[in-house]
Amino acid sequence: MQQLSQEGLTPEQLIDGLPQFMARISELNDALGIDLGLYQADHIAVRINEFTVAQQAHQQWLLRAKEWSNTEINGRPIIALGFDEPICAGEWEIECLELPYPGNKTYPEQGWEHIEWVIPCDAQTPEQFLDVLFEIFPKLAQRWDQLSNNGIKVKLSSPQGEHERLANPTVAFKKNGVCIKLHPHSLKAVIESEQE
Repeated sequence: MQQLSQEGLTPEQLIDGLPQFMARISELNDALGIDLGLYQADHIAVRINEFTVAQQAHQQWLLRAKEWSNTEINGRPIIALGFDEPICAGEWEIECLELPYPGNKTYPEQGWEHIEWVIPCDAQTPEQFLDVLFEIFPKLAQRWDQLSNNGIKVKLSSPQGEHERLANPTVAFKKNGVCIKLHPHSLKAVIESEQE
């Protein structure tokens, strides 16, 4: 617990740091030209570099959340925890924490890393999903070719756990150590699809 506290990674410290994190997320939203006010902020993810610190964080979050799933993806556990009480991040109430145990990558910054929003649709591939996003957010379509010039990295992917039955293509935008991810289905729906 002491190491967790020294790293600024206790649940209380992270929740206290949410306003600063959300300010950076808002800047990225504005640069993308997307308004996510009408959409569900599905879950928030934290990045931790050391395995023992991740274990401590896992235990501390279990005091205020239930473990929804513990899935191995790319050789490391990814934990999904449903909060007993949603946490407020800006105008959103978030019901779930994603806690990936560290893999072979060291992050320059530990703490909050991304928020994922649900943009409901039937897209099966990242390319189809991107077409949907362009329809919903025309400013994003207009700015698309300039994103890399503005320091925004874009990643299209279809991450999948071992038993997932629900295609959940993802479009991720990253700048200045924060990331916004968009996908058609909530983490809860994906976990439920694994259990069917």
